[in-house]
Amino acid sequence: MLMAVYQGREHLPAQLESLAAQSFDNWVLIAGDDGSTDGSDAILRRFGASLAPGQLRIVAGPRKGAVANFRALLTQVPASATHVAFCDQDDVWHKDRLQRGLAALSALPADRPAVWCSRVTNCAADLTPRSMSPVPRYPPSFRHSLMQNLVQGNTVLMNPAACDLVAAANAEAGPVVMHDWWIYQLVSGAGGQIVYDAEPSVLYRQHGGNLVGANDRFAARLAALRRIWDGTYRDWSRRNLAALRASADRLTAENRALLEDFARLHGPLLQRVAAMRRGRFHRHRPLSQVTLWLAVLLGRS
Repeated sequence: MLMAVYQGREHLPAQLESLAAQSFDNWVLIAGDDGSTDGSDAILRRFGASLAPGQLRIVAGPRKGAVANFRALLTQVPASATHVAFCDQDDVWHKDRLQRGLAALSALPADRPAVWCSRVTNCAADLTPRSMSPVPRYPPSFRHSLMQNLVQGNTVLMNPAACDLVAAANAEAGPVVMHDWWIYQLVSGAGGQIVYDAEPSVLYRQHGGNLVGANDRFAARLAALRRIWDGTYRDWSRRNLAALRASADRLTAENRALLEDFARLHGPLLQRVAAMRRGRFHRHRPLSQVTLWLAVLLGRS
């Protein structure tokens, strides 16, 4: 398990308790402390004292934010590791989170990259449930991944083939928008499988310090529209394109062609419209799809 930690004192203990309570207990936690000054390191060390020797490793984060911290943690995964799970410092895991993911991945071919992820229960800061994340309308796919993220990082579990793929691409890619979005794009683009579990596995705590909050409110949808209008979404698309092109040889031939149609969305109007139709790019909600087409027509895709 890989956990990015920064100033996590308030919520970190509850998350660590949920890890200790996992029904699958053969795990190792690698925590990247990104320069916390609030005692997070001491909380981790006290937790480690209650575990078997070697079950917790604390490493120094790169101090460049959560995405860089998680990517740095990928380089710390030992060769003996089988599966890799991402873990946020402020959530609480269901007791069977690891067990369910491992069972689902064990039913798949070992040589095919696969990622298990799930819905989450969006909670207030005190863990009072508010809502559940929406169920996707369509199956996961590379063409969808280029438009929208489906793989929520705090639920990610990768099989060994996916770990190898992501580790190799991690050394090639430049900046990425979000590590979980990039993994969705990479694994689906390489012909791997995304297993989406409709049962929540995590209590996703919402508070003022979330890197990415739950996209289940009207304000969040307005923020998404604002990102398209001010060019943020367009900048994200270009960053995703560059990261995927750096690992293009790892994608299937079909998905390399699809990636080039994605690149054409950044060209002149007629080219953008033709590429959008040919690529059949989509987002999951009707209003979101309309917004995507608006971005294409306005040159903000």
